[in-house]
Amino acid sequence: MIYEIIIVILIAIDQIIKFGVLEFLKEKQSISIIPNIFHLTYVENRGAAFGMFQNSQIIFVLIAIIATIVGLYWIHKNDNINKIGKSAVIMIISGAIGNLTDRVRLGFVVDYFDFRIIWQYVFNFADILVVCGTILLCFYILKYADTK
Repeated sequence: MIYEIIIVILIAIDQIIKFGVLEFLKEKQSISIIPNIFHLTYVENRGAAFGMFQNSQIIFVLIAIIATIVGLYWIHKNDNINKIGKSAVIMIISGAIGNLTDRVRLGFVVDYFDFRIIWQYVFNFADILVVCGTILLCFYILKYADTK
């Protein structure tokens, strides 16, 4: 039950931020926080990470649903998973559902973090959860998974 509560909290944080972006940033389009380095920029992303696979919503919906079901099953049915493994899965599920909520509700994902140092991609809190969760899960698998 605690895992589901944490997931709901992370999804709520994501959706609250996106609500604020839609309310206050959409009409401004972009606000410079650190000139030429970091901006808050409103983007409607109809693809996956970095805008790949534009307008493939049904694929993303199915992937998010499958990831959620498999992830919840995995953390509830495996008693030997430590907090690192469970945290990784919780982050991935939360990010997937956060972006799924946008896709179902709006038809696109709201992105807003715009770092202009190395690349010109705009992303959101849910994306950060998925990426950090995936990195953490890889670490967990390499360090703790039983490789019999």
